[in-house]
Amino acid sequence: MTIDTQPAASRPATQEDRARQATLFDQCFSRSDGAEVLPWRYDQCSHGEALCTVVDGAEVDGEAPALTASYACGPRVILQAGKSPATVGQTGDVMTAPEARGKGLFSALDRETLARAKDAGWPAVFGLPNRSSAHIFTRDLGWEEVGHLRPWTFVLVADAGARAERMKVSRAASAAVPWTAWRGTMARGRLRKQFFGKINVVPIARFKPEADEVSAQVAAKYPWFVRRDHEDLNWRFIDAPSKRFRAHGVYEPSGAMSGWCVVQLPERGETAGFIADIVAANEVAFAGALEAGLGHLRKAGASVARAHAVEGSHWESALKRSGFRAPGPDDRRPIIMHILDEGHPLAAVAKDPKRWYFTDADRDAELIG
Repeated sequence: MTIDTQPAASRPATQEDRARQATLFDQCFSRSDGAEVLPWRYDQCSHGEALCTVVDGAEVDGEAPALTASYACGPRVILQAGKSPATVGQTGDVMTAPEARGKGLFSALDRETLARAKDAGWPAVFGLPNRSSAHIFTRDLGWEEVGHLRPWTFVLVADAGARAERMKVSRAASAAVPWTAWRGTMARGRLRKQFFGKINVVPIARFKPEADEVSAQVAAKYPWFVRRDHEDLNWRFIDAPSKRFRAHGVYEPSGAMSGWCVVQLPERGETAGFIADIVAANEVAFAGALEAGLGHLRKAGASVARAHAVEGSHWESALKRSGFRAPGPDDRRPIIMHILDEGHPLAAVAKDPKRWYFTDADRDAELIG
């Protein structure tokens, strides 16, 4: 057996690399669906093709080598309260084969990918690393921690699943599940009272162009709103490989659409579902959308509904008002930012995620968890 011990330098990935990236993805994240997920995420995204940088391993008997590392950065088109749209990047899969870790590959991939993002004209790149890896970005690579994402929980039913979920917060939170479930029932009653007789909420199989106007109305209120036209929504949810998303549309008596809710169903054996996205033109539409989502998750067997929100944001306030319970004080994920063009209009708001419209729909991964 002849082994080339000189691994190739990092290079831009192409679609021909997807199979090997999928193998590395499955290896690094203990998954088996990389061959489906990565083409969907990297090549079919309605915001554009992802920037991927890879490192080849050593050749064995002249065969194509496995990948040693891969780094992905996907585009996100940001609507800026009526200003011209701009594309930023969101870091996604950062993967290094176990035998190659600790050799500086990650740092090199980060620098090269950011350089490519700058060349593409993206003014900023953001990411949602886990707490154990965030310091590598901020300490060694020039990223800045600009905020935190926290999980909020709505108790749908007082059962063992809900108690187990609230135990993640504290024993007291778990013991209080019957009371919390009662509070949730009361909150759902208030939601129904708010919209009853004023709107219609129905399941939708696919998003149509009517969603574009709702999206535009809401985007005009925020300086950072990830584009959500009907093509984006169908890519993100309806055509997602897992097939675990369900959507409800909110309609005025006139037939005009005024909002929607998308939920992620719990997988078999799971007790939590997710409110993945809500966009609503007014408070009545919001109430109808949220109640439809909570009801769908309850019927699907979820004990709790969960939704992540940027700490201090409008979305967090909306969840609080609607009966969602706070996470533990340490249960937060850092939001990191790397500004590539300080003179761009997005640079200031990029560092202030409390002003963003940001739900779980705006994260890079397909499934929320």
